[in-house]
Amino acid sequence: MKLVRYGAAGRERPGLIDAQGKLRDLSGHVGDIDAATLVRTGRARLAAIDPASLPQVAGTPRHGAPVAHTGKMICVGLNYSDHAAETGAEPPEQPILFMKATSAIMGPNDDVIIPKGSVKTDWEVELGVVIGDTARNVAVEDALAHVAGYLVVNDLSERAFQLEHGGQWMKGKCCDTFGPVGPWLVTADEVPDPQNLGLWLEVNGHRHQHSNTRNMIFGVAELVSYISRYMSLQPGDIISTGTPPGVGLGQKPPLYLRPGDTMELGIDGLGRQRQRTVAFDAGASA
Repeated sequence: MKLVRYGAAGRERPGLIDAQGKLRDLSGHVGDIDAATLVRTGRARLAAIDPASLPQVAGTPRHGAPVAHTGKMICVGLNYSDHAAETGAEPPEQPILFMKATSAIMGPNDDVIIPKGSVKTDWEVELGVVIGDTARNVAVEDALAHVAGYLVVNDLSERAFQLEHGGQWMKGKCCDTFGPVGPWLVTADEVPDPQNLGLWLEVNGHRHQHSNTRNMIFGVAELVSYISRYMSLQPGDIISTGTPPGVGLGQKPPLYLRPGDTMELGIDGLGRQRQRTVAFDAGASA
């Protein structure tokens, strides 16, 4: 299934994309695409519904983040060895983990705000893993059973905030709008091998990132197992699994986003995103 949330920001409704690519309304069956829907029993109830019996949604409404009420978003740093090399870092011996504030999460095609004072806003296409059933100290061989599905993530970063302002990376990772996810959540049964997905990103029509999840240092199952040693993973939590090479920081010379730029990115079978960058507006934040 391809599960979506559609409508104006803050008023999204649950839906799904049928086999013909039509948007169908799910609000007669579930209140939202949230923890209760994403657990194994909730997904089974949805799978039993005939999509043709659901109301078709007219027009092309906005897509919001396909998961509601995400409790935490855990990101993995330097998880492609060639990306580590382009940043001048050694490939890690264990996964590097950091958190992205859930207030950064937004719809896949919403505008990205360049933060006030930013000079190094960067792009990062990543595979997102959505937890279905609680994972706590799970073995690698059992880890994928705890996954509800997968989605596209743009793990935007402000490199000066991240690397030059002291402390941890999260200063450059948690800015508002720095977590576009979607357009939909593809349930795990439709992704037979999460380690064989092509992913790409373009800025203003130029392709900067083009790789495959097979090139991850730590695969999805290993990441779910590893993270679950340190914290429980709850339904609706998102793991963003790291980016391949081609980020702005790695260009020669470095290249960063400016207001008016357009990013397009996607992952095989998981859809694509498109964001326009806009300048920070102090009045809009008041």
